[in-house]
Amino acid sequence: MSGEPPSSIAHWAALWRLTPDGVPIRTRSGRLLPVRTGDGELAMLKVAAEPEEQAGAALMAWWDGQGAARVLEQEGNAILLERATGSGSLAEMARDGEDDEATRMLCRAVAALHVPRGAPPAGLVPLDRWFASLFPAAERHGGLLARCAAAARKLLDEPQDVVALHGDIHHGNVLDFGARGWLAIDPKGLIGERGFDYANLFCNPDHETALAPGRMRRRVEIVSEATGMEPRRLLSWILAWSALSAVWMVEDGEAPELDLAIAEFTAAELDA
Repeated sequence: MSGEPPSSIAHWAALWRLTPDGVPIRTRSGRLLPVRTGDGELAMLKVAAEPEEQAGAALMAWWDGQGAARVLEQEGNAILLERATGSGSLAEMARDGEDDEATRMLCRAVAALHVPRGAPPAGLVPLDRWFASLFPAAERHGGLLARCAAAARKLLDEPQDVVALHGDIHHGNVLDFGARGWLAIDPKGLIGERGFDYANLFCNPDHETALAPGRMRRRVEIVSEATGMEPRRLLSWILAWSALSAVWMVEDGEAPELDLAIAEFTAAELDA
């Protein structure tokens, strides 16, 4: 067993007999390393830095490769996943005139994650806890945030189609796994109404793409058709999520212009 601390990439690489196969990556949520297993399989080792990532790892194992990357090993704050080797990118598709198809791919990936498969793992975070930051911010600032918080409260108090949720679906978290198709990675591990999992894609992959003329309306049409969700309920989830994202951006010292622009557009659509 490795003499490295359990929080280190080196510890888990040694324990699982992995060979580095790329440059280490550091993100806000953890550290990653492309590796090869003892059998030569391409994989990605991730050591989580936040508790929510551990809930996400348990959810990945529960999905068992259906709609998500396969889990090869999981223990503590570490997870070993099959590696995406396809050359496709949903973000590039969205930027290069194929946004309709990219949106449909995201919808298919989410639908695969939401397929009923028994009791979900313990420890998933309920949406009302996930939205906790929004309500005090709305009380302080009022205006658009208050409108968004009211929409969020109504959705949270009257949930429909409750499922285990990925919690962070966007163009960079659904990857090309070649013959296995487009699969999700990096879930947050939440539980609540399925509509929540579609809201974040409207804020991605970047400001210019998300707010291109006609883009929001077209995406609402596509997602509503693909999911069977009533458009106004989908818009309400977008309104709630974009405000929560804006609050988090401010808390992190970042500019929330995109999220607020999405919220403003969505509020106007609901008023039309």
